[in-house]
Amino acid sequence: TDLTEAGSLLSGKAADQREATRKAILELQGDLNKIEQCRKPVIAAIHSHCIGGGIDLISACDIRLASKDALFGVRETKIGIVADVGTLQRLPGVVSAGQVAELAYTGKDISAARAEKIGLVNDVYADADAVYLAAREMAEEIAANAPLAVRGTKFILQQGDDLNTDQGLLLNAMWTMMTSLNSNDMKEAMMAFMEKRPASFDGS
Repeated sequence: TDLTEAGSLLSGKAADQREATRKAILELQGDLNKIEQCRKPVIAAIHSHCIGGGIDLISACDIRLASKDALFGVRETKIGIVADVGTLQRLPGVVSAGQVAELAYTGKDISAARAEKIGLVNDVYADADAVYLAAREMAEEIAANAPLAVRGTKFILQQGDDLNTDQGLLLNAMWTMMTSLNSNDMKEAMMAFMEKRPASFDGS
């Protein structure tokens, strides 16, 4: 489907083609930015082929789980283009520079086992049903925590990409001072602990 849509841009005059391509790329980039910018953690449950645009998508997610039949590839160099919807910007934050370089330069596919080994995915499961169940269970585990704390944790982790350690610590301290210490969620967590019961958070 990606190749079919890209091929449709090759018809028409050169100037029109370039403008249409630019708009299409920016639109796709914007769509994937929304995944990364989601205030809640996003879990990718992957099975079968995760190629090209699939890598763009999962690299925008916070956590990646895969079935053992999953196949991963940054194939753009094999079709004569440069990956342009987020892989080259986000994947270096997921796996090491050498792994990114190998995948992006060669365009080869790797197995779920290799993806787990290099840290592209957290865990590998038997099949699609198993990976979907694991993703739901992890989402429920996250959702059981204080929503404000989860959102704050994601915010601090994301900002840390652009800050040095001292700046990150200062931002963390400011968040705690302005948000966490005054939250109903923290009060509820303390009460639940003292009363030895499950906490009931309202995200405020």
